[in-house]
Amino acid sequence: MWQQVYDPFNNVWLSTFAAAIPVVVMLAALAFFHIKAHIAAVMGLVSALVVAIWGFTMPSNIAVASALYGAAYGLFPIGWIILNVIFLYQLTERKGQFKILRESIAGISGDRRLQLLLIAFSFGAFFEGAGGFGTPVAVTGAMLIGLGFAPLAASGLSLIANTAPVAYGALGTPIIALAGVTGLDMLELSGMVGRQLPLFSLIVPFWLIWAFCGFRGMLAIWPAVLVAGAAFAIPQYLISNFHGPWLVDVGAAVASMVCLTLFLKVWQPKEIWTSASGTFEGGDATASTGGGHDYTRKEVMDAWTPWLILSVIVLLWGIPEWKKFLDSISIVKIEWANLHMLVQKMPPVAPAPKIEEAIFKLNWLSATGTGIFIACIASALMMGYKIREMLAVYWDTLKLLKYSLITIAAMLALGYSTRYSGVDSTLGLAFANTGMFYPFFGTLLGWLGVALTGSDTASNVLFGGLQKTSAEQLGLSPVLMAAANSSGGVMGKMVDAQSIVVASTATKWYGHEGEILRYVFFHSIALAALVGILVTLQAYVHPFTLLVK
Repeated sequence: MWQQVYDPFNNVWLSTFAAAIPVVVMLAALAFFHIKAHIAAVMGLVSALVVAIWGFTMPSNIAVASALYGAAYGLFPIGWIILNVIFLYQLTERKGQFKILRESIAGISGDRRLQLLLIAFSFGAFFEGAGGFGTPVAVTGAMLIGLGFAPLAASGLSLIANTAPVAYGALGTPIIALAGVTGLDMLELSGMVGRQLPLFSLIVPFWLIWAFCGFRGMLAIWPAVLVAGAAFAIPQYLISNFHGPWLVDVGAAVASMVCLTLFLKVWQPKEIWTSASGTFEGGDATASTGGGHDYTRKEVMDAWTPWLILSVIVLLWGIPEWKKFLDSISIVKIEWANLHMLVQKMPPVAPAPKIEEAIFKLNWLSATGTGIFIACIASALMMGYKIREMLAVYWDTLKLLKYSLITIAAMLALGYSTRYSGVDSTLGLAFANTGMFYPFFGTLLGWLGVALTGSDTASNVLFGGLQKTSAEQLGLSPVLMAAANSSGGVMGKMVDAQSIVVASTATKWYGHEGEILRYVFFHSIALAALVGILVTLQAYVHPFTLLVK
């Protein structure tokens, strides 16, 4: 049994500096030295192992086992999801179905700003709510590329849009996990997050369009942006506070898509923005639809059917009862050698010494990626593919994603090695020592957790207990700060390495991850800081304190 050490150098500043090395190495390699993502990820992983073994006294066999455990999780379920989403895209692209789908969206509105709003924000939120784990960025990034958006814009804008729904992603999994690690009431946590994020569900679509085309371009379509945001934010608040975390994103996303589509049937901007470059190119609106196409209704329905099949199956695969049934007949649990029950989390990160499990759950049948794969097969058969043709497309998809899968495995290996070594907890404790400013920096701790792990669920598991303990010591509401970890974390989703690799893969822009990171980094920090300010107001300032129960 090895006990985690959070101040190995007996100097808080020096220990924190050492803990930051792996993150700095990886991000600097990506953003400033333009090193390819899979190499940067391996560099970050090697530095994390060095810091863990020689700096934090972690036994080398445990350190290596934690990295292998993370790599396995990177390939399954995350890599499995991405592989099959891109497989579906390739299937529809080769049959010309994706072109029809693209032009049918243009038929709702020829304005690129409105297409971006409908796809990246509203449609992407549905996939986040139903499946999470990279699915929305993969789907919306591919769609935006098909509509003519530049790879950088398609990647970065998909990442910015995929923020507001993250806290309730995968049918409320982050909130359920947060309740599990903190012992706090799940419905209270759901409601608290639901009294923080709806404001940002209104802000994010405006922010998204502003990032794409500037303030004047955004101002010209503000009624549509308001409809999309409000139709998402209001159900998000109501469902999270009066029902629970499970269907928040699914319900809010459907409301947003329906309301925006209906609104665009009666309203279009005076000038139709036909350029996907972020600069104006177009003219006066000539029809209420703002666009059009020559396809029959049957052709359009055939083009949308694979994505509708995907939506239904992903939603079905996320239903807890169905997932439990599939697990009961298929799941394989592997106690990871040289890691399971060999690491002990210590106070103050945990209220009492806690032995860490390391059980790899090979839920091959209930995994979201398996549901997506089934949707791919059903769609391929519907489109007339033969088995041999499907295998050829799948092999081409594997070759396309080979470096992306290596990168994701290395990124998750890095995240898990920092988790089991306690390196990330050292960074967390640095935030926790900020006294009265803790509501702000505690929110940023959630941002850091997602930036490191790529998952709001993982961030909540990692720092949820620390947030509760710190809040109780400072006389703050533990529900407020635990919820802030999740709400702040959603803004870290756009800069985590996993999401950036997914975006670069979906847009066929592998090797440019550093450019994507630089594109979204300011937006991520700025929005996280705004969440921190709101949480600080909820902690100290009337009437915001009335939102805290």
